[in-house]
Amino acid sequence: MKIAQLETFVLGTPWRDLTYVRLRTDDGLVGVGETRMLGHTRALLGYLAEAGDNHVLGSDPFDIESLVGRMKRGDYGRAGEIVMSGIACVEMACWDIVGKALGQPVWRLLGGAVRDRIKAYANGWYTVERTPEEFHAAARRVVERGYQALKFDPFGPGWAELEPAERRRSISLVEAVRDAVGPDVEILVEMHGRFSPHEAIRISAAVAEFEPSWVEEPVPPENLRALAKAAAGIALPVATGERIHDRIEYRELFDLGAADIIQPDIGHLGGIAETRKLAATAETHYILVAPHNVGGPVLTAANLHLAATTPNFKIQEHFNDFADEEVKLAAPGCPPVVDGYFALPTAPGLGVELDIDFIRDRPSQGAHFDLYQEGWELRGTRPARGPAAAGRTP
Repeated sequence: MKIAQLETFVLGTPWRDLTYVRLRTDDGLVGVGETRMLGHTRALLGYLAEAGDNHVLGSDPFDIESLVGRMKRGDYGRAGEIVMSGIACVEMACWDIVGKALGQPVWRLLGGAVRDRIKAYANGWYTVERTPEEFHAAARRVVERGYQALKFDPFGPGWAELEPAERRRSISLVEAVRDAVGPDVEILVEMHGRFSPHEAIRISAAVAEFEPSWVEEPVPPENLRALAKAAAGIALPVATGERIHDRIEYRELFDLGAADIIQPDIGHLGGIAETRKLAATAETHYILVAPHNVGGPVLTAANLHLAATTPNFKIQEHFNDFADEEVKLAAPGCPPVVDGYFALPTAPGLGVELDIDFIRDRPSQGAHFDLYQEGWELRGTRPARGPAAAGRTP
């Protein structure tokens, strides 16, 4: 069996582009993969066009380790976010093909399940004005839908250090969410890598009374010693990792004891097996894994197969019940969240199939996500500007 064709498709929303890869073998099996790029979709498509000719076409989809190794090292340069994301799409699609060829869901091929359901947390629900009343009402809608955990960023476009009034406003939003959901629902506070260590420590101390299950990415991701400094002064669990794109780069984080929970993104870390290897290393440091996921149904399905087999898994991020809910129709088959949990996929492979017509009807809108723009939390609710308004596609 050989890979005979590599195709790419992009589904656009106002604030994210979802890139899909479809591989077809010479005997007719089809596998799919997905990632979500931030502002680099056309660069990803360019890389995949070259990598298809250089590495993918003619490969046996069962030889996943060999193919990933060639894609990661065979071009000599260091593999950054674009390369690792391209590898991830191809790798997922190979696992999908292998599962279909063997008639088994991917989680069985990874060693079998260690849990019979997968806890989810909601993201994308707080596209409302930054007032306690609006956050309270939005959080109530999340728990009414059955979720037992939710994440949010209360900090607006803040950077480095907040003014006192803005700090109090942000803390009031955390208080409002805790009041809305009660004591037994997990709340997760996202900082998006904004703050200096001292400010992250100060804010974390202020929200500690509301018992968040973690504070996420308290400082920018480039300086792990700064993260370690922040973590040493934060009494709450610290989560990070969505912007680390090679499992080897986690070594320093583990050595520094800089986080309690890591958040690798399968779609940016090279795929399912690379993330599984990272999770195994984290397990030796007693660190939990809560994968980052801003993708659509294919990437979500891949995360479920990983979660099913990972002993130190904590919880799975999920946007698509509250942000661009229709994207779930791009690849039907992914289990829904029921009472806060995903069921295990049961179909062979990843368990989803692309609806190409649905995707083609929703081309890229030139999505751009700027965290430091006033009103960013209202993403997708305002008209596009500039070239995006004209419907430019990658």
